[in-house]
Amino acid sequence: MERFNPIARQKEEIRQEDLTGERALYRGRNLKIYDTVFHDGESPLKESKDIEIDGCEFQYKYPIWYSENVHVKNSVWQEMGRSGVWYTNNIVVEDSMIYAPKNFRRCKDVTIINTSIPDAAETLWMCKNVTLKGVIAKGDYFAMNSENLQIDGLNLYGNYAFDGAQNVEIRNSKLLTKDCFWNCENVTVYDSYISGEYLAWNTKNLTLINCTIESNQGLCYIENLKMVNCKLINTKLAFEYATNIDADITNKIDSILNPGSGVIRARQIDELIIEKDNCDIFKTKIEIKESNEG
Repeated sequence: MERFNPIARQKEEIRQEDLTGERALYRGRNLKIYDTVFHDGESPLKESKDIEIDGCEFQYKYPIWYSENVHVKNSVWQEMGRSGVWYTNNIVVEDSMIYAPKNFRRCKDVTIINTSIPDAAETLWMCKNVTLKGVIAKGDYFAMNSENLQIDGLNLYGNYAFDGAQNVEIRNSKLLTKDCFWNCENVTVYDSYISGEYLAWNTKNLTLINCTIESNQGLCYIENLKMVNCKLINTKLAFEYATNIDADITNKIDSILNPGSGVIRARQIDELIIEKDNCDIFKTKIEIKESNEG
């Protein structure tokens, strides 16, 4: 029987190396990698496990695939470091810059903290158990079909965000994104600003608390919509065919079109459009709240 050797579990240190070639550290185990540049050559850390990376730079494709237990700090993905983290479980990335698209796909247990992703196209696709804190990202189709997301302090620029996502909780964020939250299930957003046309169509169980919304034809075709202490600005043709609405709006609504059912409360509604052949208005209660101003 092989004896346990505690020294074998200590991490090997790699410092200030210039690594080139395909699979430079293939199946690396128990490594601490400092101030190292991964130059040309695909998949340098493929199949790696128990890796710490600090102050490093990835200059080419597919650096971390099929890996487990990876902690990255103060590091950079250059533009060609695309498709950087796929099929990887338990990865933390903090205080880093990711200047490459298509990162984080089919991963589990992903944490990203204080990190910028200026080319976030097709990023965080089909991932599970994702935590984002202090992330800035720009790109279309962010977090498509991902599940179990806990997000705080996200600034997102790019259309079609969170398409098909499930079990999403967002706080203190700013989302500038057309067609955000389409085809989703179980989304709760607190204390955030969301701007973009056609917000949240075909979604089930959407809750917005203390949020400001700007959206043309937003909040339509939703099943179970709850809004608490929310503000709508420049929001027209809202709530079409949304059902089981419980909306508490603190200011005026520019226009409502053919709501499905529920209760809508607001200070003022500039236009209520009801097409009798397409909407039974008796299924929706409209309440105009008294203003405390003046």
